[in-house]
Amino acid sequence: MSTTAGGESTDSRAAEAVPPRRIIVLRHGQTTFNAAGIWQGRLDAPLSDLGRQQAQEAAAALTAYGIDVIYTSDLSRALDTARALGAAVGIDPVCDARLREIDVGEWAGMTTTEVTEQFPDEQAAITAGDDLRRGRTGESVAHVATRVDAFIEDVVSTLPPGATMAVVSHGVTGRALAAQLVGMQQGVAWHCLGGLFNCHWAQLVEHRSGWRIEGWNADR
Repeated sequence: MSTTAGGESTDSRAAEAVPPRRIIVLRHGQTTFNAAGIWQGRLDAPLSDLGRQQAQEAAAALTAYGIDVIYTSDLSRALDTARALGAAVGIDPVCDARLREIDVGEWAGMTTTEVTEQFPDEQAAITAGDDLRRGRTGESVAHVATRVDAFIEDVVSTLPPGATMAVVSHGVTGRALAAQLVGMQQGVAWHCLGGLFNCHWAQLVEHRSGWRIEGWNADR
């Protein structure tokens, strides 16, 4: 190993010259259920006309990030968004069911007004910070964190140095993934990070000390 006149190793300088790994966490475009204020969870609502337009616009903007690989939830709203991005950058998306949205149990297909009226105690508890199973039979955020943690272990850990991965997912799942990656407690992320808007994204960049969120709710 050689050193510079200042005592810094050339190997160290070469390591610093390698671009960091990056992950773009993109939420899907607007769906017909989003527009109607209906809880989706695992229901496979399609993109609305606006959602398809949003997907095309996000894809055009994200070409500047030099994306090398795309992983996506297999629910159609995410997959169709990922396909728009894949067409723009020349990459076929890879589906992974662990990127699906939180299961909202009995609330799936209900409007926000109906959920609030029929489950006021549960809604109040979640608003206060309690991590309950959504819709009694669905998932908690902790459940989502467990499956995205497995995705990080199996997929993100294999991302080569300098590569950029796009992950197309959902509002709750995307935030849970970002929090797990940077080591943020899920409760803190729930209160401190606003939800990702349709076809907005987070940029996470790896540094020597670990992953950092360097952009949140970007759209250009």
